Amino acid sequence: MRLRQKIRREIKFLKGLSRTLKRVKSIAPDSANLICDDLEAAVDKWRDRPAMTFEGKTISYAELDAIANRYAHWAKGQGLTRGQTVALFMPNRLEYMAIWYGLTKVGVATALINNQLTGAALAHCLNISQAMHCIVDPETSPCFEDVKGQLDRHMHQWVLGPVHGEQRDLVKALKSCSQLRPDRQTARNGITARDTALFIFTSGTTGLPKAARITHMRAQLYMRGFAGSTGANQNDRIYVTLPLYHATGGLCALGAALLNGGSIVLRKKFSATHFWPDVVNENCTMFVYIGELCRYLANQPEHELERAHKIRMIFGNGLRPDVWDDMLDRFKVGEVLEFYGATEGNVSLFNFDGKRGAIGRVPGYLKKKFNIRIVKFDVEAEMPVRGVNGCCIEAAPGEVGECIGHIGSDARSNYTGYADKAATEKKVLHDVFEKGDAWFRTGDLMKVDSDGYIYFVDRIGDTFRWKGENVATSEVAERIAGFEGVQEVNVYGVKIGDLDGKAGMVSLVTDEGFDITALSKYVDEHMPSYARPIFVRLQQAIETTGTFKYRKIDLVNDGFDPTKTKDPLYFRDPAKGYVKITKGLHAKIEDGVFKL
Repeated sequence: MRLRQKIRREIKFLKGLSRTLKRVKSIAPDSANLICDDLEAAVDKWRDRPAMTFEGKTISYAELDAIANRYAHWAKGQGLTRGQTVALFMPNRLEYMAIWYGLTKVGVATALINNQLTGAALAHCLNISQAMHCIVDPETSPCFEDVKGQLDRHMHQWVLGPVHGEQRDLVKALKSCSQLRPDRQTARNGITARDTALFIFTSGTTGLPKAARITHMRAQLYMRGFAGSTGANQNDRIYVTLPLYHATGGLCALGAALLNGGSIVLRKKFSATHFWPDVVNENCTMFVYIGELCRYLANQPEHELERAHKIRMIFGNGLRPDVWDDMLDRFKVGEVLEFYGATEGNVSLFNFDGKRGAIGRVPGYLKKKFNIRIVKFDVEAEMPVRGVNGCCIEAAPGEVGECIGHIGSDARSNYTGYADKAATEKKVLHDVFEKGDAWFRTGDLMKVDSDGYIYFVDRIGDTFRWKGENVATSEVAERIAGFEGVQEVNVYGVKIGDLDGKAGMVSLVTDEGFDITALSKYVDEHMPSYARPIFVRLQQAIETTGTFKYRKIDLVNDGFDPTKTKDPLYFRDPAKGYVKITKGLHAKIEDGVFKL
């Protein structure tokens, strides 16, 4: 029986891999075929089919293309040319993808700005985009107005809606623009897949965002790759609540639907309350996730429609093993396709055969076909370990190390990096296995088992050292999430006085009446001594990025100092368990009164 299961898994894995490779094999850096050409081919094939539904309105492939063409002609009318950039600062809406699709038709790049940004972070992203024009809507326009004085140069603000003062009326400007495609030969002459199509910004969990340069080739890898890996077809309707300014929702999900003749059901933002009614009413067959989105669903009380859907597959990344079980066993979603990919990097993995908890697989017999390796890693130095010969050392099965990707000239191993050249070079590791080679550093710690299944462990910087042991925040979070009354968990390391390493601290969102005393007993029973959180912070909500990743930087800065927050803070007294931290207790901990 086990052999049969193994064979079935192997066949499923190879089918998924074959489907994906078939879709991406013709992508080449010097090709004149661009991402807009892929989309135009889809439009020509499925003109009258529904492409996208948003807030009760549905547009066909032909209508989507017509909107895009207007933006292409608008850009030409503004004198925008190849290599220039327009900033797009809006929430999810029907026109969002059509805007950047249209701009690529005339060689103009689009900087996809996180619509939740304000103040210094927004000004930073607008400045590094180098754009002279910014497209906003009535919701984001006030935020743009607030930072105008912080911009390095004058930026024209185009509003898709009512205008005020110096703002430019985009609705009016578009009316005079043609719905016909710009002439390909004239508009895209000399542009290749190496040219920049988009700038997508890192989520800024630990500081200001960086602009990842997405070439036409990389956009094709995302869109074609997911058109193949998901096995989607023209009858699929994919529910998208993730922000379109990020690759998972804005490229992976759109590619899966639109390059297969399927359709997108788009929502402005995720809502746990409306999720299942939307999915059922719109006859969705797939949805794209980020791990925390699924955790929000799993934390909801039972919904009468949570099994009345037609979902045959969900795909995304960051799904924790306990929530994975909920998605399959409670919600009966059919299949989970977990994947791993770095927006700016050259490493991608798919868990085609659905092994619970794995982010992908590199079987031994195909290892040479993949550009991925896991190397031994020094957590304190935050650098891969090198042997006596100066080269990195591959991690053994079960051993945690950093995942790296060999940088080559073909589409799959190409590394485009960031808009900032210094930031790009910082992610490159040289002379890894032989003199002169170069590898992309993912910044992620992983481990592989004897069957080639790869498991995500932690982000570098999130893993910390305490009592001579490496503590993976993701593993601690997974354990604590199993304690009764815990809704959300964010784990990080904090310094205590002059002690070596960092002590574990956990921020929790809990049910009313949460038993902090019982938590002490639970961690004793379920976790090794070095991994048990020394400090606990109770919050009403944990701050997240637009893609549901937990922000840790402010929590780390606050530490366990009661003067920096009004949130309840607790210390794990070796004799008493978790006790509330006062100013006096804080001073004692810092002075080393307790033997930790």
